[in-house]
Amino acid sequence: MDDQRTNTNSEESTVETTRTVQTIAGAPLSAPAVPKQTVAVRVVWYLAGILLILLAFRFVLALLGANSVNPFAHFIYAVSYPFVAPFFSLFGYHLTYGVSQVEIFTLVAMGVYAVIAWGLDKLLSITRA
Repeated sequence: MDDQRTNTNSEESTVETTRTVQTIAGAPLSAPAVPKQTVAVRVVWYLAGILLILLAFRFVLALLGANSVNPFAHFIYAVSYPFVAPFFSLFGYHLTYGVSQVEIFTLVAMGVYAVIAWGLDKLLSITRA
């Protein structure tokens, strides 16, 4: 199909079959500036999201007193162990209620890793002035 062109005094529009490009006085209209995330920033947040979800599962399983012999619970505890191990001795108390535990160190680990991801996001998003 042929392009259709419409001319007015101050406005020119070019209509194509698949998209529309509008211009005013010969200058194209630009979309509002939307900051584009780099692939590296998206990868950082994707990995941080996976880690935070894993730690959230660990916290909920410990809070509900999940049996650590269960394959799912064992998998979650084993995979998340290296990420929470640095925080084990952070507090001098261990809150337990029967079989359930409140792992404060897991919550602290989640906060620390979220702040690290945010810092990497800001570092990778630095633009030159």
